[in-house]
Amino acid sequence: MRASRRYRIFIHVAALATSVVILAPFAWLLYSSFVDQTDLVSRPMRWLPEQVTLDRYREIFAGGGASAGAAFRSAMVNSLLVAAGTVVISLAVGVLGGYALARLRFPLRRVTLLSFLVTYMLPPITLIIPLYLLMSRFGLLDTRTGLIIVYCSLATPFTLWNMSTFFASLPVELEEAARVDGCSRLGALVRVMLPLSKPGILATALYAFLLCWDEFLYSLIFTSTTQAKTVPVAIAEFTGRNAVDFGLIAAGGVLAALPPVVLAVMFQRYLISGLATGAVKG
Repeated sequence: MRASRRYRIFIHVAALATSVVILAPFAWLLYSSFVDQTDLVSRPMRWLPEQVTLDRYREIFAGGGASAGAAFRSAMVNSLLVAAGTVVISLAVGVLGGYALARLRFPLRRVTLLSFLVTYMLPPITLIIPLYLLMSRFGLLDTRTGLIIVYCSLATPFTLWNMSTFFASLPVELEEAARVDGCSRLGALVRVMLPLSKPGILATALYAFLLCWDEFLYSLIFTSTTQAKTVPVAIAEFTGRNAVDFGLIAAGGVLAALPPVVLAVMFQRYLISGLATGAVKG
C-alpha cells in the first residue's frame, strides 16, 4: 500500500474517531431525553430502553402555571432577548471601536486595547460583589436590562479584540481608494469596510451570542424570578429537593442547544470564512 494511501486512511480513521468522541455526549443527551427514568438509573446500564417517552417534551411545551415547563419557556425567551440585545450593543461598539483601533493612530492605542482585554480575562467571580452592589443601587436586579448591561461587559472586549484584528487584516488600499473618490472615513467604513468584513462580523456575533447564551454565574446571582432567569439557570432548577429528573434535564439541554446549532448551520459559510481570515485570532 502506498504511503499516501495509508496516510489518507489514517486521516479518515482519526477524523471518524474524533467525531465519535465529540458527538457521543450529544447522542447520550438526546437518548436520555426520550427514555424512562428507570432506564437511565438502572444498573447495569441498558443500551436499548424498555420504554420511549415524550413526556418531558410535553411538560416543557405544554406545562402551565408554576410548572418547570412554563419556567423553561420563559427562560428561553429571556435568554433570546438578553443574548440578542447584548450582541447588538457589543457588536456596534466592537465594530466602531475595532475600526478605530485598527486604522487610527492615537496615543495609548495599544494600551487601550489591552485594557479591554484585561477586563475580559478577569474571573467573573471577582466582579460579583461590585456588580451586585451597582445593580442593586440602580434597581437592575432581576431584570433583563441588568443582565444585558452585565453581559455587555463580557462581550464588548471580545468583540473589540476580534473586530480590530479583522479590520487590521483588510487591505488599507481599498479604504484609501474610497476616500480618494470622495468618501469620508465613516462613509468608507460603511460602504467598503463593512461589506468586506461581513464574515468577521457574523463570526464575532455568533461567538458573542454563545458567550451570553451559556453564561450561568451572573444569571444565577442577579436573577431570582422567571422574569429574568435564563436557560442555564432554568435547567439547573430541574433538580428537585429529593430527586433529580435526569431525562427532564436532558430534554432541556437538547432544546437549549438548538438555537446555537441553527445559527451555526445558517451562517456556516461566513463563520468558516471569518475564522480563516483572522476574525477570531489574536
